[in-house]
Amino acid sequence: MPGFFAKLKAKLGNKKTKSKSTPQEEGTVSIQPHPAKTNDPADLNPPQPGGGLRHDGGMEAHHARDPHVPAPEIANNLPEPAGHDELRARQAELNK
Repeated sequence: MPGFFAKLKAKLGNKKTKSKSTPQEEGTVSIQPHPAKTNDPADLNPPQPGGGLRHDGGMEAHHARDPHVPAPEIANNLPEPAGHDELRARQAELNK
């Protein structure tokens, strides 16, 4: 009897392997280039106005060189600052 089962297994085994051995098409894999220049994920975000530390630099107050000094003709034409009494009167007028 062991010969019978061995022959039966051999026949059944060959049929299973033949049906499974048909080649299946596999998908192709390719590596795409990554847009990042550094390892920082914030580099992928476009710069936004007022975007904190990661912005383009259009309004960088911390990198200004010197305070703005107006030209002498503009500085000489400025009105005198209002006094304490004038400011109190203007405050009362606006708070009505």
